[in-house]
Amino acid sequence: MTQPVVGYIGLGIMGRPTALNLIKAGYALHVFARRAAALEPLIAAGAVAYDSPKAVAAVADIIFINVSDTPDVEQVLLGSGGVIEAGKMEQIVVDMSTIAPIAARNIATKLAARGIDLLDAPVSGGEAGAIAGTLSIMVGGKQTAFERALPLLQVLGKNIVHVGDSGAGQVAKACNQIVVAGTIAAVAEAMTFARCNQVDAGKVREALMGGFAGSKILEVHGKRMLDNDFKPGFKSRLHQKDMHIVLETARQLGLALPISSQTTQLINALLGSGDGELDSSAMIKVIERMSGQ
Repeated sequence: MTQPVVGYIGLGIMGRPTALNLIKAGYALHVFARRAAALEPLIAAGAVAYDSPKAVAAVADIIFINVSDTPDVEQVLLGSGGVIEAGKMEQIVVDMSTIAPIAARNIATKLAARGIDLLDAPVSGGEAGAIAGTLSIMVGGKQTAFERALPLLQVLGKNIVHVGDSGAGQVAKACNQIVVAGTIAAVAEAMTFARCNQVDAGKVREALMGGFAGSKILEVHGKRMLDNDFKPGFKSRLHQKDMHIVLETARQLGLALPISSQTTQLINALLGSGDGELDSSAMIKVIERMSGQ
């Protein structure tokens, strides 16, 4: 089978390592990024750079995009100089951004009118997972498009699930962010509780890891809290954006999500103190301040 021509748009903290993994797997990559500096490591690795998403779409069979928010996705795919202007029948767009489910469905409908299949394929695993190629990828869209894109997704992730139709991947990612935010807040409270009781929080974490409280969040983010190391694997401002998607979707559906509402307030406070560029595990700083620490 002929190898597909692959495009990649958006080369930030997640996009750059994912794109590099596709090159390492032997795919010839055609790339675009708004910042010239972001292109440099890809060009050095053999990618061909273009001056617009439209130009990438003119040559690629499967296009990955990884940008920050819904307006960015809409601009890249539907705006002036966007993918839709050069899109072709049976082309696949794999959107690894995190956006609202309803927006994903609307974009999919507009692309489908041009014969382009959209897979909403948000990820979990942070920068470390992107670098290692071990991301969890949650996919919404047509089964046939998913099957065509699967060999490339398997380069990027280890847990790849076709959740359902368009928007289903974004629903799964919203669920992921609900669990992650709530668990980070719980771990932050536990570490603060231990310290305020003059008990070694590191030993507490070690003890909890062996029981039902054990989790990836306790393992990774708990260690960040102990080390006071909040270099971003996932920036707080992006987590705030994701939780806004959760709460706005809940509002539209009339859902009560009290834990999500409370953890979003902690993230809001973190941004309000100027720490939006830190990892969201820095939520512990808010809890410590609230506790007089």
